[in-house]
Amino acid sequence: MSPKRHSAPAFALLGFAILTSAQTLPPPGQPARSNASLGKYDIVGNSLVSAQQLFLGTENTVFIIDKVENNSARLNGHPAWASRYDLGSNDASPMDAITNTFCAGGGVLGNGSWLVVGGNQAVTTGGATASSQNGVPPYDDPDGGKRRVLPLDLQRIALLQPCDGDSCDWQLVGQMATRRWYPTVETLEDGRVIIIGGDGYGGFVNDASQTNPTYEFFPAAAGAQPVTSPLLQRTLPANLYPLTWLLPSGRLFMQANFGTAILDYKVEQEYQLPDMPHAVRTYPASAGTAMLPLTPANNWTATIVFCSGMDVAPNAWDPNADWPTMSTSKSCVRITPDVSQNYEEDDDVPGPRSMGNMIILPTGKIMYLNGAQTGVAGYGSGSNTVGDSYADNPAFQPMIYDPDAPAGSRWSSDGLYPSTIARMYHSTATLLVDGSILVSGSNPHPDVVLSNTKFPTEYRVEILYPSYYNAPRPEPQGIPASIGYGGPYFNLTLSAADLAHDVANLNRTSVVLVRPGFSTHAMNMQQRMLVLENTYTGTTSTNTSGGGGGTLHVAPVPPNPALFPPGPALLFVVVAGTPSVARQVTVGAGSIGAQPTRAAVALPASRVLAADADATGQGPNQTATASATGVKVQAASAASPARGLVGLWTAVGAPLVVAGVLLLLCAPPL
Repeated sequence: MSPKRHSAPAFALLGFAILTSAQTLPPPGQPARSNASLGKYDIVGNSLVSAQQLFLGTENTVFIIDKVENNSARLNGHPAWASRYDLGSNDASPMDAITNTFCAGGGVLGNGSWLVVGGNQAVTTGGATASSQNGVPPYDDPDGGKRRVLPLDLQRIALLQPCDGDSCDWQLVGQMATRRWYPTVETLEDGRVIIIGGDGYGGFVNDASQTNPTYEFFPAAAGAQPVTSPLLQRTLPANLYPLTWLLPSGRLFMQANFGTAILDYKVEQEYQLPDMPHAVRTYPASAGTAMLPLTPANNWTATIVFCSGMDVAPNAWDPNADWPTMSTSKSCVRITPDVSQNYEEDDDVPGPRSMGNMIILPTGKIMYLNGAQTGVAGYGSGSNTVGDSYADNPAFQPMIYDPDAPAGSRWSSDGLYPSTIARMYHSTATLLVDGSILVSGSNPHPDVVLSNTKFPTEYRVEILYPSYYNAPRPEPQGIPASIGYGGPYFNLTLSAADLAHDVANLNRTSVVLVRPGFSTHAMNMQQRMLVLENTYTGTTSTNTSGGGGGTLHVAPVPPNPALFPPGPALLFVVVAGTPSVARQVTVGAGSIGAQPTRAAVALPASRVLAADADATGQGPNQTATASATGVKVQAASAASPARGLVGLWTAVGAPLVVAGVLLLLCAPPL
């Protein structure tokens, strides 16, 4: 029996939009677990396929993608290389990713669909090239990297509209203009994605014979062709998975090998910046990277941090070098590209690391975990490897980076304990709605290897519990299902218990949006955090010593979609360092195209009222009163209209067509 394949008509992409009504969501409640071992990892389940790529698709489901290999889990007569992982039961079930997703890129569209782009040619046992690129036994994996004129019209874009349960599956929807392996994907302010770089057929690093130094878009304008990137032309060979972020200005920051550039994709113009200091940060040096939180305090200005990697000259990427013995870099630098073109020194990482993931926590701190202390990403078959791996000496110890701490004190491992599982090449991690971190993957081999090797193929799933995990969580009421760009504020209600019976905690409360991103190869593509501007109205109470509850008056995202591109996001309310369990909301219109914006509306001043006063921010009796218990509450001034860089941003003028994407759609499997 031939395996089941899924295709979707061209109109399906734009037809599936996520919820954008004005309805509110139920309060988030408490985490399912209340007695976690703080700062420690728990092994909670089995991923079925090795987690080379993963993302949080719904509040309760993580979607996992592997390369084609001989996993014991089977589907439609061949090994599975994708699965869905239920966070409630810690059970996984196989999915059909259709084509070889080995070292693909991925991300989320403005309508909530997730996509996987590119990948590798069809393979057979041991990762060898298959006899047919159409998909033949034993793995039945059609070519994932290149447009091909075949009966299935194979091109490597697949889409998924996430769901809980098995009512959604990956769908082939078209093709890219060019073949791409190791491409980067970044969501744009209109909900499209830009697909950047890669090569044709792989290898340890890129080379002139197969490089793809271009970018293209999905969905693409009719007749659009890939555009050449000068940065990618001049940064061979270590320029696969170029590090890319959409900036508040609407331009893109791009970094590859030692090169840096700003891309204004709307006019197809690049601007060269000074080189990256100290080390290569892109694959295979694979530094930890993240955009720091965008906040009212920093005027929603983007700063990007790069930590670790390896200092390797462009002509020194020899696959036969003794990589596993080479020390990785401890250096960290940051840059604020909409303000300055220069990198700034940051605190060194306490220990060397490559292939580490930087996961933004709802508190604004960053967890740095996974990877190795020596060596680089990749694998080979020579005597210079450690059981195929180009890296050795796992980095078991997680660390916290606090971007707001004074220089010299930003790193700490206090209260954190090492994992017992080596997370080497092809490991992944993502933030979950309860503020914990799911960790999985590791497979520095061309196929599944379970024994007689130092670093076997990993299927174990771990959860790391940050220090706040066991604290009683605030349960805000009134969370909107969708949040737009500008316009009126919305109100969130917090009880006295949510505030730990201390009305002063309203002044230590923030509302944050987090997009955990698409995790692969030490990156979380599209990961970002934005703090919404808010004021508050608190109420006193004669029944508690510290005051009653309160109402947060929360501004939407400032009227600039480049600050936080449209699509799904996790909304956390953080009270005095303790985050609520998140609810998944829609940012923007829930569709692909120009996003509606409205003028920002000033927030009411923060104040504390008598217990019987109207706390909505719109009532008649809003005279500020002192707390009856003598608790000092700072009365903040009215918030200024939402700020932030507006930048250049225009709607897509040409018709949009679907070409070259694999989608996961919320519909019964075909």
